Amino acid sequence: MLTVEDAKREGGIVSIRARVSGMRAACTSCGGVSARVHGRYVRRLKDAVVGGACVIIELVVRRFRCVSVTCPVKTFAEQVPGLTRPHARFTDALQQLLASIGMELAGRAGVRLAASLGLQVGRDTLLRRVRALPEQPIGHVRVLGVDDFATRKGHRYGTIMVDLETRRVVDMIDGRDGDSLAAWLREHSLPEVICRDRAGGYADGARQGAPDAVQVADRFHLWQNLGQAVEKNVATVRHDLAAVLAAAAAATCTAEPPPVMHHRELKVVTRLRRHHAAVHELLKQGLSKAAIGRELGLHPATVRKLANAAEVDTVIAMSQNRASILDGYHEHLHRRWNEGIRNAAQLTREITTFGYSGTEQQVQRYLRRFRTGAGQIAIPAPRPPSGRDITRWIMSNPDNLSSDDAGQLRTLRKRSRALNRLARHVQDFALMMTQLHGHQLDAWISAVEKDSFTALASFARNLRRDLNAVRNGLTLPHSSGPVEGQVNRVKMLKRQMFGRAKLDLLRKRTLRSA
Repeated sequence: MLTVEDAKREGGIVSIRARVSGMRAACTSCGGVSARVHGRYVRRLKDAVVGGACVIIELVVRRFRCVSVTCPVKTFAEQVPGLTRPHARFTDALQQLLASIGMELAGRAGVRLAASLGLQVGRDTLLRRVRALPEQPIGHVRVLGVDDFATRKGHRYGTIMVDLETRRVVDMIDGRDGDSLAAWLREHSLPEVICRDRAGGYADGARQGAPDAVQVADRFHLWQNLGQAVEKNVATVRHDLAAVLAAAAAATCTAEPPPVMHHRELKVVTRLRRHHAAVHELLKQGLSKAAIGRELGLHPATVRKLANAAEVDTVIAMSQNRASILDGYHEHLHRRWNEGIRNAAQLTREITTFGYSGTEQQVQRYLRRFRTGAGQIAIPAPRPPSGRDITRWIMSNPDNLSSDDAGQLRTLRKRSRALNRLARHVQDFALMMTQLHGHQLDAWISAVEKDSFTALASFARNLRRDLNAVRNGLTLPHSSGPVEGQVNRVKMLKRQMFGRAKLDLLRKRTLRSA
């Protein structure tokens, strides 16, 4: 029992002098009880704030001699359960309070909150309290979710494990390769189901560490990869749409077109023509794409794009039909140019009233190509919506589209058979994914491979490499949604710690606050 000898308050500090009233104490090493007092000293402990005042406990501690001849300790200091620990300067109550503050707010923000509560501590002290918290048992995880997160984006990554049934983070390890995952699985009770993204490393690690577990490819990543493939195909379809819209506009126009000046070709177009001709010439000579890239100093992706295009006009159209901030204002600019208004500042002011949010320099760069002569320029035909907008309309649930977006998509699908087929492939995959009809996957892949969509066919072929996991993802109800949510929370904790998110500290905060 603790006996209070004196208590006083001076200058916002409450000092309490106390001692232990018992006559015996247990040895901290062997547990033997001793009553032989060797000496005494005063120990100062900081306690939680009371009434806005800092509390200091001056505890008279006795040092006892151990009565056991086999004990390696000759003397020991008595400890008060629930109040003191060896070498601690804070009481247990204050340590728990500081650990809670550090767990929720980390260092800097935790220091500010502690100061408002009357506690003067440093941020390193709070982080040490968090690191000192005991580990929680992992237990048996039946359905495990695995994903990577960045400790330093582009340089170092880790792997997070989530129990998908309880949605609790069970562990975080360094590295995102298959060997790290396999080693972790061997050290813990093996799960029955492993839900992961389509990374080959996690697939190999799960196969090595838990060969009997059912692997499930996450539907979110499947849908994301499908959207990337669709956007690439939409860029090609959009070129055909632009030609269809131009023909429709020419058919409805009855006025005699004005004489059109021949403006100079853009540098990017000239460069594409030269590179396209050079790539195809070297292909005829038998060089590989990698060798062509080294010969011409081009990126491998650029070489593939030029090599896959039979005609240079296709590549030029993809470059020219990119979305621009001036989309929607070209007709006004061309019409005013033909009326003799050539001042970029005035034209910028005019289109600003229509909603243009760009700068005058962008208008100047667009008009620069027409300043080589004084002739008129053709009024541009209506441009199709941007590729990103078309992709969004195709990939969205029709019930969630606005009436304007749904109407534009219907019009575009009527004008382009290719876009209509592409949208049907996406709809079939969406139904298969939402209704968990994984048995239809093989038929969907075969149908896509027979069509003319290069990027979508490549996506379908990649599904065959991980066919069982993909089919399980489209059949079983498991999803990595909770894992993605936990990764998002890890990012929040990293930002909160201002670069102090070393893996052991980040892991402790993530596991304890889950």
